[in-house]
Amino acid sequence: MSHNVKVVGVVGAGQMGGGIAQVAAQAGLDVVLFDAQGEQLKKGAALHDKLLARGVEKGKWTQADADAAKGRIRYVEKVGELSGADIVIEAIVENVEIKKRVWAELGKMFTGDQILASNTSSISITELATAVGDAADRFIGMHFFNPVPVMKLVEVIRGLATSEATTARVLALSSAMGKVAVPANDRAGFVSNRILMPMINEAFYTWMEGVAEPADIDEIMKLGMAHPMGPLRLADFIGLDTCAHIMEVMADGLNDDRYRPCPLLKQLVTAGRLGDKTGRGVFDYSQK
Repeated sequence: MSHNVKVVGVVGAGQMGGGIAQVAAQAGLDVVLFDAQGEQLKKGAALHDKLLARGVEKGKWTQADADAAKGRIRYVEKVGELSGADIVIEAIVENVEIKKRVWAELGKMFTGDQILASNTSSISITELATAVGDAADRFIGMHFFNPVPVMKLVEVIRGLATSEATTARVLALSSAMGKVAVPANDRAGFVSNRILMPMINEAFYTWMEGVAEPADIDEIMKLGMAHPMGPLRLADFIGLDTCAHIMEVMADGLNDDRYRPCPLLKQLVTAGRLGDKTGRGVFDYSQK
């Protein structure tokens, strides 16, 4: 089935939204990147310039390719400018109430056959779809992975009402964007985080209980399991607050306390040690 998408709308110009916009533009699609914060749009545009230039330096694409991709992205501060999109992909903060508020507004704008997709990493697609009313059959999860331009996977999650046609279009679009789309059912955490987050959590328990020091825990997992990054380093990269939040979503959504975050992880979050983004998490990055 053809995806019939010519214009991709992206909501949120942060790391994930910016990455999705770049990948879509490099695949030859026109992109409208919306963020209510003008400063965030400027940061997104600057990051696109940097990443596209780096690709040229490394010989991954030509300067002409980079210029063409950048030229396909429009950066907008008014949500109404998304109206011509054939798909809108939401990539904002991982908070169910904020997402539902945004989707209630978008649902009123997109009343044709446009695809409505959330980049949520753990929240129920069925629950988010309740915000768009009769458009629930066009609502789906497209969980991209960070960094989007590098990571091949898109986890595609069907909600209870998602139609076969919507799913087929999203699978085709993902492939056109150079990604490998893999389906998962709508349970909290889906597949990736349901397996990854308990592993990260167990690494925190292993540290808290004095089994080994953080660097040694990571080294054992890297060398013993052939992981490119140890679980504690990965937690810092993701953000300790994000990890804790996803675990709470899973514990509530699956009604199972074994997914609750480790007390040490929660303590670090309380202290503001969130990982790379604050310069310190499990490890200290202040000298870098």
